[in-house]
Amino acid sequence: MPIETWTIYLLTVLALMSTPGPSQLLMLSNSGVHGFQRSLATAAGDLSANALQMLAAGLGLAAIIAASATALSVIKWAGVVYLIWLGIRMIRRAKPDDTSQQARREKSSLKALWIQGFITSAANPKAVVFFAALFPQFIAADAAFWSQFLILSATYIVMDGLFLSAYGLGSSWIVARFKGDARVWVERIGGGFMIGAAVLLGLKSISRQ
Repeated sequence: MPIETWTIYLLTVLALMSTPGPSQLLMLSNSGVHGFQRSLATAAGDLSANALQMLAAGLGLAAIIAASATALSVIKWAGVVYLIWLGIRMIRRAKPDDTSQQARREKSSLKALWIQGFITSAANPKAVVFFAALFPQFIAADAAFWSQFLILSATYIVMDGLFLSAYGLGSSWIVARFKGDARVWVERIGGGFMIGAAVLLGLKSISRQ
């Protein structure tokens, strides 16, 4: 792949990631509540779903998925309900002088955080259509398809991982400045971020990831 084509693709993806989406809001929430290192499991779940969506696009499944409007709607709204449930539960559990909060944070398994990231990303099945529409713009017909596809996919995943890490680090840094009962508001805001992620996911259209 020519470096000029890759650079244009890099700038395109950078522009697409310039505004936060559901996964970024979830990362803000989990990093603030569980810490940056544990929130990396959430990022890993998100990137795992992205990788599967890219593979589906590369295998030509985008047209099938796009044709199944009912399946798209069911998967998306299931994800919306899941995030809203998580957000409401987090807000309700955030209480002053709750000595069990730290223990509860520690009990949140990495698997559970990974599943949250995976579901949030996978609940946007139209992302497959997005990748199927984006990648052909940068793939030359006279060159090997899969080598170009892997370069585009790896570039996207690395950039998305960096963005998610930046959101997580920022959230963790801010939360570290809070003490005592102020941390209750951290959990409440984190729950609000999850509900906001659900709203953004519900507003997703076929033209956006």
